Amino acid sequence: MQVSKLPPEALRQRADYYGRIGKDHMTPLWEVLGALVPPQPRSPASAHLWRYAELREKVMEAGRLISAEEAERRVLILENPALRGQSCITQSLYAGLQLIMPGEVAPAHRHTQSALRLVLDGEGAYTAVDGERTTMRRGDFIITPAWTWHDHGNLGDQPVVWLDGLDIPIVRFLDAGFAERSEQLSQAPLRPEGDALARYGANMAPLDYEPKPADPTRVFVYPFERTKASLMGISHGAPDAHHGFKLRYVNPATGASPMPTIGSFAQRLPAGFETKPVRCTDGTVHVCLEGSGEARLSGLSGDRTWRFQENDVFVVPSWHALQLRADRDAVLFSFSDRPVQQALGLWREERL
Repeated sequence: MQVSKLPPEALRQRADYYGRIGKDHMTPLWEVLGALVPPQPRSPASAHLWRYAELREKVMEAGRLISAEEAERRVLILENPALRGQSCITQSLYAGLQLIMPGEVAPAHRHTQSALRLVLDGEGAYTAVDGERTTMRRGDFIITPAWTWHDHGNLGDQPVVWLDGLDIPIVRFLDAGFAERSEQLSQAPLRPEGDALARYGANMAPLDYEPKPADPTRVFVYPFERTKASLMGISHGAPDAHHGFKLRYVNPATGASPMPTIGSFAQRLPAGFETKPVRCTDGTVHVCLEGSGEARLSGLSGDRTWRFQENDVFVVPSWHALQLRADRDAVLFSFSDRPVQQALGLWREERL
């Protein structure tokens, strides 16, 4: 709304009017139209970097204070500094660092929220999804689709930490959240490890499997060794000026996102390569899996520059320009709500 040049009496009459209609639970659109329909996205989230090396001991301390069974999920939420108390890293996504100690089991449950796991630290843990286990190895991208039974266990001798990413804020906004605990601590194996990859992840599918476009993938683990092989396989010629060598994870049966609410990506930046700035409407969480470099951001909230190392996590809010530079060969994983925005015809990208 433009600054009013009305005389004091007219302003008083309007204020009196607003007070009277407020008693009927109404408010004037013209007073808030600019905020509701802005000329460009104005995310309330802020950009932030979490340095894993500085946080790791605090994560381990949680393992000494509370058991996985008692906590159900021993997680330290990565709260966006501008959205404290809302349990979200962007307006639409949740992220946290989950720890499971040797010999522990995080008990089986299921919920309508979709989740991803990105293994960061340690070996010997597993995730079970609807009766099939997968061993968790560093860099593996693991999915627990909505309303699938899942539990985690650690059969090894060292703590294991992974990044959780969920669509909790989206489900909360829609008032569609349900959860259920299993009567058993962990699921009995119904299929051998690797069954889902063999059935759905080898450019083949069971004869009677006809998924709908929005169905989540049956491939619930994307091994990091395959991701790296794919990135290296396309790393010939000149990298894309804005993204380097970047791929998106897909449901191999449909080509759509592995989950209908969360899109996931893997990106390789050769040593010394610097991207041109790019901005998009999906606020995005990035994780450095290999290498190191620099991230430069600019947006309505100001400009900033970070140095990132392996296992560091940083969030880029909607419509903030991002420019990356790799000191040495770097591999980054990222996730966002892009599938939701694309389904609604809202997603936009600008290559600067």
